[in-house]
Amino acid sequence: MKKNGILNSEISKVLADMGHTDQLTIGDCGLPIPEETKKIDLALKLGTPNFIDVFNCIVEDMKIEKIILAEEIKELNTELYQQLIDNAEKEDWDVEFVSHQQFKEKTRNSKVIIRTGECTPFANIILQSDVIF
Repeated sequence: MKKNGILNSEISKVLADMGHTDQLTIGDCGLPIPEETKKIDLALKLGTPNFIDVFNCIVEDMKIEKIILAEEIKELNTELYQQLIDNAEKEDWDVEFVSHQQFKEKTRNSKVIIRTGECTPFANIILQSDVIF
């Protein structure tokens, strides 16, 4: 059994298999998931697990160079937006904003979409992998 890091075997495998510029999406419970994209469903009930807990676990285990957010998060989920921007500044990640419609299209490029139980608006992020050397 693993001693540290993500215990979810599917997420752990996805992270181990990712290369530079590969993408992973973490989404709220309402984000549509393209049929061709792998889904890891963590949602148990509304709010559980929440987005930020899942995000924090992933970023502890993943080297990130860029995050992609829907433009709408700035006004419609200001608390989460600020937490994500604070992380991006601290970690020196690039930040890209797109419309929510464009965001949904971009999820098609993700290796996986991790569905949380989050039920606040625009609690979705695409994480782009960096290299560890």
